[in-house]
Amino acid sequence: MNYLAVLIPVALAMGAVGLLAFLWSLRAGQYEDLDGAAERVLLDDEEDEGPPADPATDGTASTGQRSGPKEDDEATLHPGGSNAKHG
Repeated sequence: MNYLAVLIPVALAMGAVGLLAFLWSLRAGQYEDLDGAAERVLLDDEEDEGPPADPATDGTASTGQRSGPKEDDEATLHPGGSNAKHG
């Protein structure tokens, strides 16, 4: 029975904190525009229009980038056998 003397005030305090948080959110305007965020997701931004820029054609690609596959014979997979070097 002693545990009820602790649990009841704790439960009441937690309920009061929840009620205060809800009242604060009402006053802060958290529930003013419920449909606005859902509609903004569906709208296109003007910045996103057009195809994405290709770094190879607009001159922004760095000179150290390779566009093709590596021509390293150690990384080449050999069909029908293992890739271990035979000595």
